[in-house]
Amino acid sequence: MSQLASNVSKRLFSLDVFRGLTMFLLIAEAAGFHHNFVNLTENTAFQSLALQLEHHPWNGLRFWDLIQPFFMFIVGVAMPFSLRKRLASGTRSAVTRHIVRRCFLLFAFGVMLHCVYSHALVWELWNVLVQLAFTILIAYAIMHLPNRIQVGVSIILLLLTEILYRAYNPEAPYAQNHDSFGAYVDMLVMGKVNDGFWVFVNFIPTAVHTIWGVVCGKILLSHVPVREKLRPFLIWGAAILILGFAMDWLQITPIIKRIATSSFTLASGGFAILTLTLFYWAIDIKDNKRAWLRIFSVVGTNSIFIYLFAETVGAQWFRGFGMIWTEGLLGPLGLSEPIIAVINALLVLYMFWYITYFLDKHKVYFKV
Repeated sequence: MSQLASNVSKRLFSLDVFRGLTMFLLIAEAAGFHHNFVNLTENTAFQSLALQLEHHPWNGLRFWDLIQPFFMFIVGVAMPFSLRKRLASGTRSAVTRHIVRRCFLLFAFGVMLHCVYSHALVWELWNVLVQLAFTILIAYAIMHLPNRIQVGVSIILLLLTEILYRAYNPEAPYAQNHDSFGAYVDMLVMGKVNDGFWVFVNFIPTAVHTIWGVVCGKILLSHVPVREKLRPFLIWGAAILILGFAMDWLQITPIIKRIATSSFTLASGGFAILTLTLFYWAIDIKDNKRAWLRIFSVVGTNSIFIYLFAETVGAQWFRGFGMIWTEGLLGPLGLSEPIIAVINALLVLYMFWYITYFLDKHKVYFKV
């Protein structure tokens, strides 16, 4: 067991696969697969399955709602591993400077992406990278504290979210409108609100995902028997998952991804912990490091780079470039436009994936 713990501290392949799979799904969306698959399956038996690749419009939880929490949680899990490596060759102050610089770049990239989406210079802070910049700072500020203190801080953040929303609009704190605490902050910070009801202040509750990731990462790095690592993951993952859904079912706080309610944070955080547990058990514990898993792990080796590439140059150039060939070759065969669009999205996704494979094969890694 101690030898296994030593190996895990060097490299956690299950985390690489978890990160890579999450990023694979994100770049699949940028390739246009999700949207086109939903269109293809409209009014068919597969429509309900396809809708799992879109965010829930308000009160509810779909698979796609879990991807951002997974991303933020994974970043947290990786932080103790990264800190351990950096402290081995540097000082705490050097690490702090690196974290601050990284968060500034993530914030800048997030703002830039909204400019790309709008094709204009805009000041919008709803992107996941902007959120991540704040959650990393919060998690890093307390990661030197004991795990129980970090968990306590996460509970305070969830309670703070409840208080802020309920105090601002006691009558309808979670109604689907722009009369919420989140919309109020958006007007103060950006002078506008989001048509999809996303809010900037989501970083307060979603910082919980990154904090819980840090706690899980510290446990994985510890030299304790594997059973003692898996047990708390299973217990606490299931407990907070049930608690999140119970708050929704009992109509205490609805599960709403777009404003990251406390019930949503709990439910999605529970899923994140249990998913990490499954990957860790199936891959690292069972030593199931199959070659085909590199299909996903290579995507995670340049995660921020491929996300930015796919959302900018990739989405704007590759999708149109691919359509030249898919329409030109498949159109004469009589295939419908929705089918061609899905095939084109898969082609673009392959091109995105191959870029990460090529970079990983040549040991080229873009670090933020």
